[in-house]
Amino acid sequence: MRRIAVVPGSFDPVTLGHLDVIDRAAGLFDELHVLVVHNPDKSALLPISQRVSLLEQAIREAGLPTNIVVASWSMGLLVDYCMDVGASVLVKGIRSQVDVAYETPMAIVNRNLAAVETVFLLPDPANAHVSSSLVRQVAGLGGDVSPYVPRAVAEYLERSRV
Repeated sequence: MRRIAVVPGSFDPVTLGHLDVIDRAAGLFDELHVLVVHNPDKSALLPISQRVSLLEQAIREAGLPTNIVVASWSMGLLVDYCMDVGASVLVKGIRSQVDVAYETPMAIVNRNLAAVETVFLLPDPANAHVSSSLVRQVAGLGGDVSPYVPRAVAEYLERSRV
């Protein structure tokens, strides 16, 4: 039986911390879906299609494993997507206790709704402080985000001056 997992996130934009989690998760599963999701509680900087494109480019340029599928999901429950692709595991990167407190109730509900387990991966310490919201803030104020994001993202943000 193939082990299929999903790494969901807004990826607005994708960071080096995201790529680290994606790379390590890809080594744990036969197939890994990196899912760009719409979060109604957040105001997005980039449209979903652009986030998908930047993720695909970053994954390719980083030479990550070929068992990664990038997709998007904006309607319905996350576990619905998991059921559609045969995934039994969600993978979440956890940077701090705040992330654990936020993610734990969702993990329990996802297990109760569809028997989808959640695996938490700790970040590489070099990326533990990096978040998409930090990158958006630095970029919005004209700062250099290249230490925190893949080259494709840094170039896109520089070109578009978002």
